[in-house]
Amino acid sequence: MKLAQIRDSLGGITAAIAENGGFRPIPGQTLASLIEKAEGENRELADVASELGSPTTVSSEAAIPIHPSEVWACGCTYAPSAAFRDAEHGTREGFYSYVHDQDHRPEIFFKGTDRVCVGPGEPIGIRSDSKFTAPEPELAVIINSQGKLLGYTIGDDVSAWDIERENPLYLPQSKVYAACCSLGPVIVTPDEIPDPYDLDITCTITRGSQTTFEGSVSTNKLRRKIEELIDCLMQSNPVPSATVILTGTGIIVTQEAALAPGDVVTIEVPQIGKLVNPTVTV
Repeated sequence: MKLAQIRDSLGGITAAIAENGGFRPIPGQTLASLIEKAEGENRELADVASELGSPTTVSSEAAIPIHPSEVWACGCTYAPSAAFRDAEHGTREGFYSYVHDQDHRPEIFFKGTDRVCVGPGEPIGIRSDSKFTAPEPELAVIINSQGKLLGYTIGDDVSAWDIERENPLYLPQSKVYAACCSLGPVIVTPDEIPDPYDLDITCTITRGSQTTFEGSVSTNKLRRKIEELIDCLMQSNPVPSATVILTGTGIIVTQEAALAPGDVVTIEVPQIGKLVNPTVTV
């Protein structure tokens, strides 16, 4: 099942089932409240959505598919990301590659709440004090408070790489700011993606009619299993229902393609859809 959020006639957000090119609204529910309801009743999310969904399909545009309680992000889960960050910092010890290679503990950091999140068509942010902000295209997963994997979507962990490059202790300023996380266009339940390690992620940045960057990666290059990332996140750290985990990026945007206001970032996973966002300075 593909789940989404759409705007109702009053401009509010309503959960919906995406099918046949349209949406079946789920009145009185957001995706977050639907997840909480399914968890509280110990039922499958898709079953609750099917029961409450309107039989009538409407035409609408997908909004952000979920207003997450929390967003957590994982780093160094793909070899190119670890190698890039070691090179950026000139770390003789290679501590980013160490985190990628060893089995004990992944890198997990707090990305924010729905306050910093945007959806399809909404602008992602370029920090005003950054000269090298870049998208980080990622597979994102949604979990409930018990750590149950409820679905997949596309995530963009927008990052001011030059700020982290100056000093690793500046990671929060590199990662957490207005419009630094994009999610969408829909959430796909696990039954429709039986193998999350067989997905192709592509990213394109365009500036007017010019393509400034193209890159791709397969999730079969993901070093960490999703279940491992969930377990490590929740170790001594209970999270609320409707939490999103960004699983890391394997696409490295070059500094020559650093985002500029007006650029458009398109991230695609065929089984999920396209996440398209313009860029603005924030």
